[in-house]
Amino acid sequence: MATEVMEVGDYMRDPRKHHFSPYMDNGGTTVAIAGDDFVMVASDLRLSRGFNIFSREQSKIFGLTPKTMLASTGCWADVLTLNKVLQARLTMYSHEHHDVMSTTAVAQLLSTMLYWRRFFPYYVSNILVGLDEEGKGVVYHYDPVGHMEKLTYSAAGASVSQIQPLLDNQIDALNMKNVTPPKMTKELAHQLIHDAFISAAERDINTGDGVIIHTITKEGTSEEKIKLRRD
Repeated sequence: MATEVMEVGDYMRDPRKHHFSPYMDNGGTTVAIAGDDFVMVASDLRLSRGFNIFSREQSKIFGLTPKTMLASTGCWADVLTLNKVLQARLTMYSHEHHDVMSTTAVAQLLSTMLYWRRFFPYYVSNILVGLDEEGKGVVYHYDPVGHMEKLTYSAAGASVSQIQPLLDNQIDALNMKNVTPPKMTKELAHQLIHDAFISAAERDINTGDGVIIHTITKEGTSEEKIKLRRD
């Protein structure tokens, strides 16, 4: 009896073949740079899926406390859920202790929350920024299951492979001979973030439309929007 051979095209159209994934990548890029008395965090404003753009005005940065912010990219449903749960935990802490959680404590809390979901993790790339107890800027970078690393700068999201090498070179002077790393100032941090997003928008369709930059200092926070290409 002859055996029927199924072509590749027929196999892909086979109604018995089902695919389901609870995750979706909605693009977006985030960058954070810390200095001695400030921290600057930025994200683009494009929310997309493949070639479809859902929003051109969606920031990926969430305020947690007066001195702490969270930048998240990836599956937007998971981003919103994670932020909702984290905000609830911070509110519970505030009601119980009559105080605002420090940036260091928030960083540890986020790590614990992500690790708790390690068997069905949030499909989110997180960067938590803020001022520590001494008023110095700090940047915490996470993987999806809660591993935390304290840094002075970091990038995450769709264009991380383009932006992170630029930051390594310009901030830490990596792969350069006889070059002293520059002292980080607000002006330099702003220029690096601006240039990084301009370059990323030229090469990555998941990054674009605009960039929002938040600056945290002991005096408070400030916000600035910069336009990027919209095609």
